[in-house]
Parts: sequence; structure tokens; C-alpha cells
Amino acid sequence: MTSAPRPLSVAGRVPRDADASTRSWKEAPAGRSRLRGPSWSALLYIAPAFLLYGLFVIIPALHTVYISLFTWDGVTLATWAGLSNYEAVFTSDALRGAVEHAFVLVLFFAGLPILLGLALTAVLARFRRPGMSLFRVIFFLPQIVPLVAVGITWRWMYTQDGAVNQILRAIGLGGITRAWLGDFDLALFAVGLIGTWALSGLCTMLFVSGAQKVEPNLYEAARLDGAGALREFRAVTLPALRGEIAVALTVTTIAALASFDIIYVSTNGAPGDTTTVPGLLVYRLAFTDGQVGQASALAVTLTVLILIVVLIINRLVSVRDDE
Repeated sequence: MTSAPRPLSVAGRVPRDADASTRSWKEAPAGRSRLRGPSWSALLYIAPAFLLYGLFVIIPALHTVYISLFTWDGVTLATWAGLSNYEAVFTSDALRGAVEHAFVLVLFFAGLPILLGLALTAVLARFRRPGMSLFRVIFFLPQIVPLVAVGITWRWMYTQDGAVNQILRAIGLGGITRAWLGDFDLALFAVGLIGTWALSGLCTMLFVSGAQKVEPNLYEAARLDGAGALREFRAVTLPALRGEIAVALTVTTIAALASFDIIYVSTNGAPGDTTTVPGLLVYRLAFTDGQVGQASALAVTLTVLILIVVLIINRLVSVRDDE
């Protein structure tokens, strides 16, 4: 049997490395992948972040679940309670009312800011003029103000002689002025408007950033087809903002369900319990009533509720994306 012809160089000689290359190719294991596995050096880079996350998030969360199974005042020896703390949480009328208040705040913390952000984005995307960057900076300012300062400022603005009532008197609506945060029927809505003011800038900036990714040719094509401003926004801008809307809805919904600081400094749950939310109940149980175990059970329940709502939002968004 004749062997396969060996490769020849230009001068008719066999290259020196021909046998070596052929031999190395034949000797290479058939099952060995040419791609290397994950480098351990890459894991070393992210290890500190995982370590900090575990120390300051995972371990405290697990410790909270552990404490929720005990009756403890934070000082004396804890006693085993099992699931009795969770039973007390789920049968509490105060918690039921607080959860209802939190879902009302979702309309003001999530619904209104997203609608306002979309409306402003429609204007900014269609009418691009000099000075719009300054407008965006001004509208985003509430995001850099601490929420405690926001709550204190609005508490003063809502007083009988505050800025809100002064504006109403100036435009001839002095008959409806009142101490807004002291009104049993309107206090929760007044607090909700604080959240609307604080979160509208975030939603607007998210949507404006998303709208800037839309190709101008799409707007020109829509105008050539005779699309008006509303149809142009609905057919071009809105589909491009689906991801940003999902992010804004998730962030603002979490802010509403886990709200504490604005409520605490503006009303502290008053008048009565009309503005009490689950986060404020956790604080009262732990630091006022000395029921740390029950407060931990309520915190765990609130966390699970928020996770369920976020999963539902993400599921709805993914279904729309698949369509």
C-alpha cells in the first residue's frame, strides 16, 4: 500500500514542520474541546462582590427568617414560637389595612409617574429643542434629594398655611384648603402625591433614554404615512420603551410596597391608621412594642409579597415580548 504524498515546498523538499504538525494533529485526543473552561481568575474578580452580598444581604435575611420563629423583645432570652408569629401576622386587621394602603400607593408611586413620564417623553421625543438637557436635569432633581428631606418639606407644604394652600388661595380655590395630612379621607392620597413627585423624574429619564435609541427614520416614515403625534408615539416610541417601562414599573412598585421613610416623617401613619403601611408596622412592632419576632415575620411576609408582585410583572412583560 502506498503512503499519502507528503507536502512539498517550492523547492520540492518536505517542510521540516510538516511531520510535527501532522503528528500533533493525530495525537490530539478526540474528546478534548478546543475551548478552555472558565478561568478561575475571573471568579476571583467577582468573589469580593459575592462575599459582601452574602454578608450584608443573604445572612441578615436568613437571620430574619430565623428570628421570626421566636418570641423575642430584643433584650431578654428568646423563646420558641414556631409559626405563631406568622399566624398573628395573617390574622391582623392592622396588617390587612396596611397592605391595602400600600396597594393604593402603587397607583401614585408607579401608575402616575409612568403616565407622566410617557407623556413628557412623547413631547421631548417629538419636539427636540435647545435647552431640553437643562429641563431633564431639573426634572431629575427629586431623585438626588433624600426621601426624609422630601417628606419633611412636603409636610410643611401641606399645612394650613403651607405652599399648597397658598397656591390654591391665589387661584381662587381657597374654599378647599385644609390641613391635607390631617384629613382622614385625603391624607393617603396626599402622601401618594409626594411619591408621584419623587418618582416621576426617574421614569421620565428612563423613557427619554430609551426613546433616544429609536432611529429617526422610523419617525420620518410614520409621518410620511400620515401618522399624527398620538399614532406616532403609539406605533413607534411606545413599543421601543417596553423594557424601560418594565424596569420603571418594577422599581416604583417596590418603592410603594416597601415605603417607610416618606410615611414616617410626614404622617407617621396618622391620622389614626389611615396612612399606615407594612414597613411602618414593622418599625412599630420592633422598636415600639418590643415584638421583634412578630416584626421579623411581618418583614418576611412583606418581602415574599414584593417578590410575588415583581415576578408577576416580569411574567407579564415576558409574555408580551413573546407575542
